[in-house]
Amino acid sequence: KQWYQRRVVITAGGGEMADKVAFARSLLEKPISVKDLFAQNELIDVIGVTRGHGYNGVTFRWGTKKLPRKTHKGLRKVACIGAWHPSRVCFSVPRAGQYGYHHRTEVNKKVYRVGVKGDPNSASTAFDLTDKPITPMGGFSHYGQINEDFLMIKGNVVGPRKRLLTLRKSLLVHTKRVALEKINLKYIDTASKWGHGRFQTDAEKKAFQGLLKKDREAME
Repeated sequence: KQWYQRRVVITAGGGEMADKVAFARSLLEKPISVKDLFAQNELIDVIGVTRGHGYNGVTFRWGTKKLPRKTHKGLRKVACIGAWHPSRVCFSVPRAGQYGYHHRTEVNKKVYRVGVKGDPNSASTAFDLTDKPITPMGGFSHYGQINEDFLMIKGNVVGPRKRLLTLRKSLLVHTKRVALEKINLKYIDTASKWGHGRFQTDAEKKAFQGLLKKDREAME
């Protein structure tokens, strides 16, 4: 159970200390919208902590080859960890240790859509005019409903669900065609992510399967 409040500290950069304090005071207790910071077709960087796997051996951690069946004292090991000299283990030799829960920065993530809180058509496109929100049927697995502003970006991000991420503007000046490409989404799938999703909206499901008993009682 999550018993502590999720929070992340972001430092204000640039200028003297007095300028940073003045900038922070100007934003104190003021709402900051996602659309004021990021825009569609923009490239951003995502900073976060990866999913933790605890203490693991070399076979899982580095993918080393397992030793033969009759190997003494185990076979999920590295057979030789180095020569006699230099008389120390080199950094490049695979060893057991912590796997995951590492701080990582992913760069150049394309922003596909900037969603606004309360928009009932946040998953509609010019090619799919169905009135549907971005939350799929049954909600996102192990997350729930999207009730605030959101960003849709290309690819995945580090860490498990509900882990805090830091988004920042790209530090580079992009000139490549891939970076300057304009995105025009044609379809956003809002079927259930819990199983073999078939219906895009609740109304579509009821139109095909009919009303449930509780729906009929609510209408009476």
